[in-house]
Amino acid sequence: MDVSWIPGNADGIVVGLAGLLALTGAWWGWRSRRHSPPQDRARGGASTTTPPTDTSAPANAAPDTVRGAPPAEVPEDPSARFARRTSRVGGAFGSRLASFFGRSDYDDSAWDELEEALLTADVGSTMTEKILLAVRARVQGGESTPHDAVREALIEAMDPDADRRLNVGSAGAGDLAPVLMVGVNGVGKTTTVGKLARVLVAEGYSVLLGAADTFRAAAADQLETWGTRVGVVTVRADKEGADPASVAFEAAHAAQEQGVDVVLVDTAGRLQNKAGLMDQLGKVARVVEKVAPVRETLLVLDATTGQNGLVQARVFAEAVPLTGVVLTKMDGTAKGGIVLAVQNSLGVPVKFVGLGEGVDDLAPFDVEAFVDGLLEG
Repeated sequence: MDVSWIPGNADGIVVGLAGLLALTGAWWGWRSRRHSPPQDRARGGASTTTPPTDTSAPANAAPDTVRGAPPAEVPEDPSARFARRTSRVGGAFGSRLASFFGRSDYDDSAWDELEEALLTADVGSTMTEKILLAVRARVQGGESTPHDAVREALIEAMDPDADRRLNVGSAGAGDLAPVLMVGVNGVGKTTTVGKLARVLVAEGYSVLLGAADTFRAAAADQLETWGTRVGVVTVRADKEGADPASVAFEAAHAAQEQGVDVVLVDTAGRLQNKAGLMDQLGKVARVVEKVAPVRETLLVLDATTGQNGLVQARVFAEAVPLTGVVLTKMDGTAKGGIVLAVQNSLGVPVKFVGLGEGVDDLAPFDVEAFVDGLLEG
């Protein structure tokens, strides 16, 4: 360093200060590198994001999810969720039914009113006719009050004996259960994957998430955020537009290697090209099957879309064999009859419903509680 321009004896001071600044910069650089965690990379261009380990836990403690993932936010007991939120499902349908129940004379105009209430609730013409005939027979035969007759007919129409359990085996059994989540963009599919992970973690399952929706901007980031929140691993691609099947395979393979109970695979849902969608979902299902048989393929459907949602549902039903439906946004402007229409159209049961924006507002579907919520609306 040329310090000849500095007057007097100040050159020594300047050189000393410069040396001190250089040492300080070097120390900060060493410290930053030392405390920056290396990124864990999976094979095939996918990355695995693992939540930070809880170092306060004893060495022999059982992991909460996968390889020492930390205890996440404590989820609400899934079995109690629906009962606490039944008031959110009534809406306009419940108001129309209240008007029907309040009549003093059940003449033809009364049955027309009930028919209109069912049709405007998206029940569908076929199911409306069946319910109307059942209610009318019970009331006119003196078997039930109008309220009880409607309740009984709705419960019967929703097939209360259908198996609505999630087929993922027993927690800790060591038998991987892949679950594919399908649905169009915008229905809340990725959020539903995260909430379903919370449900499973609350029931003692270990879970891994696969971000195979590689075409939608920020989809993997959104799922990764949920994974961190729930305390589970997320496998994602290194870049947007990567092969969804590759990510799905990597997720299933990582789950198998780590002894995870359930791998939830979020898929893309672009309906612009029906043939492309079918090919893509079929490929995802096939590559996952190379690791373990797919246990569930759940269609996520926005309940507020009504009959338009059924058109979407049929497209997905042609692409992959569906095993159940998750209805989101049932707390908004949704019409309660969509549950009947979906089950009648697809022949598969509604297994979960979204009853709010809260993290614990995804609940296992309970037929009787749902009907009671409708009638109380």
